Parts: sequence; structure tokens; C-alpha cells
Amino acid sequence: MDITSNRTDSFLHRIDWMLLLFTLPITLAGLLTMQSYGQGSPFFGKQIIWISVAVAIFFFMSLLDINILKKTKVLVVLFLICNFLLVLLLLIGHTLNGARSWFSLGAFSFEPSDFMKIVLILVLAKYFSRRHIAIGEAKHLFISGAYFMLPFLLILLEPDFGVSMTLGLIWFGMTLVAGIKKRHLILLFGIGIFCFFILWTFVFASYQKARITNFIHPLTNIHGSGYNVHQAMIAVGSGGMFGKGIGYGTQSRLRYLPEYQTDFIFAAFAEEWGFVGALLLLLLYGLLLARIITIGLHGESNFESLFASGVAILFISHILVNVGMNMGLLPVAGIPLPFMSYGGSHLIVEFGALGILSSMRKETRPVHPEDLTKEFEGL
Repeated sequence: MDITSNRTDSFLHRIDWMLLLFTLPITLAGLLTMQSYGQGSPFFGKQIIWISVAVAIFFFMSLLDINILKKTKVLVVLFLICNFLLVLLLLIGHTLNGARSWFSLGAFSFEPSDFMKIVLILVLAKYFSRRHIAIGEAKHLFISGAYFMLPFLLILLEPDFGVSMTLGLIWFGMTLVAGIKKRHLILLFGIGIFCFFILWTFVFASYQKARITNFIHPLTNIHGSGYNVHQAMIAVGSGGMFGKGIGYGTQSRLRYLPEYQTDFIFAAFAEEWGFVGALLLLLLYGLLLARIITIGLHGESNFESLFASGVAILFISHILVNVGMNMGLLPVAGIPLPFMSYGGSHLIVEFGALGILSSMRKETRPVHPEDLTKEFEGL
């Protein structure tokens, strides 16, 4: 009896319940938004399955020994597998909305690029944690950049500019956290502008250029390439202060709003819940990010701190881009809203990342701000 009780107590102690406390209401909000579209919507039932699988992975990763993910051989294998899947995707992947981003498995499908996000964070956390003292040297900036450039280019060939941009933000954000010199930062901006020019001239498809053009001139083609954003802006604005109520969103229920279950679920939610509901949703995201950063500050080593920073950057980029494009503030990039948009791949990765963070609580250190500053400063 005592042994069973001790095992149960140990299991409960090793789970960071606050992470679930902040995320499960968000997933519930997504389910309620999908359910409000009536019995003909197939997304509600499938999403429950994906959420169940993702939460199970959260518990599994919470009990995992974090030292396994610190091993170079393990990370190299994971990195190579993900890149192999991206190459395979270009050959036999399922094309959807002009991008070959999915492996189709009958009623379900998964997106390999989602898994690359978390693997890239692990690889960069390992690289920077071993070289944080010498991170000010330019060679480490370019070597770490090579890790992200390979999957970046493979995903860009699909083409999926949204995910490619996310990988770039992860790398850029983690270099800032690790400690980058100002002159190197200026160099990065210059390289970024040059790369954007090359992408615009030789890589971007016409629909990707149209999304950026619509962002600059949002009302020039509301019946064509700007239709999605225009309808999303109407949905967000029509929600008013307290919303129209669950199941009474006219823009979404009458199907004027496209991709209501994925790209524009925030607009669908805001129409039904209004400004107050959207504010509460963003508050939950803010609490989740604060918890992630707290775990990073208490990390046993630089690896844990850098990994937590990478996960926070991943979620922040998704939230800002998705909400921004729903409100017409950013171009449409096809990036899901974390824990809320329909889809299994991103849910598994998101809950898996939280599970890894939860497993980091087994060994913690006290926070000393002056020591933390020294750890992440460059030369």
C-alpha cells in the first residue's frame, strides 16, 4: 500500500499541472468553436482524438529523463530523421492548398515540419549551451544558422513560407537569448533583407506574393486574394464587446469565413465571444508563457533555459502571427493558433514540448538574476 502510494505521489509531483491548467481551457475553446458549426462539421470528433493523444504524450514526456534529449547522438538522429521526412515529403507528400506539406494516412494526416520545430529547438539549445561563453564569435552564428537553413530550404520548396518563417524566428530568437553581438545583429538584418529579395524574385509563388500585397493594401482585392482576411476582420469586429454567443456567429456559421477551424479560428472565436472572450484567451496564453519562462529560469543548466526560451519563442511567433493575420495586421501565413486550431501534428508537438518542460522540474536550481545575465551574455 505504501509503495503504491509513494509511486502515485511521485507521479503527481513530476507533472507540472499549471501547464495543463492554462492549456486545456484553450483547447476547450477551440472545441466549442468547432462544435458551433453544426453536426455536419467533421472536425470536432477528430480533434477530441488528437487532444487525447497529445495529452497522453504530455504525460509520457513529463516522465522522461531529460538527459536523454541532451545526448548529441540522439539529437543528430532526430535531426536526420526529420530532414529525411521532409525530403520524402517532396516526393510523395499530399498536396493541399498548393503546398506539399502533409503525409496522408487515410482519415488522418500529419505534417513533418511541425516535428522539425521542436527538434530544431533541441539542437540549438544543445549547441548554444555548450558554447555560450564563445557565442560572440561569428562562426557560431553561421554554424547554428546552417542547422536551421537545411530544413528551412526543404520546407520552402514545398512551398510553406509560414513554417519556414517560424524556423527562422526560432533560430533568430534563440541567438538573441544566447547572446549575440550588435554588429552581428546588424549583419543578420542585412542578410535577411537580401534573402527576402531573392525569395520574392525567384521563390515565392503568386499566391504568396498576393498575401503580402494584400497586407500592404488590404482592401484592394477583397473578392479575390484578399477575401479571407477581409472576412476575418469582419468576424472579429462583429463580435463586439461580449460576442454573439456560441453557435450564433453569422460570418462563420454561414461559411463566409474560410478555414474557420485552422487559420481563422481566432476570428471565429472572437465573433462568438467578443472582445472580453478574446482578452481572456490571450490572458491564458500570457500565463502559459510566463510559466514556461519561469521553468526556464529555474533550469538546471543552460540547456533547459535555452530550450524553454525556444518553446516560448515558438508559441509567441504562432500567437502573434495567427492573431495578427486574423485582424489584418499581418499577411496570411497558414500558421495555426497553438492548442486551439484543428490538427494533430501541431497539438502533439505543442503538448510534447510542454511535457519536456514538465520533466525539467525534477532537477531545478535557484534563480539568481545576476548569474542568469552572465550565462546569456556574449563576449
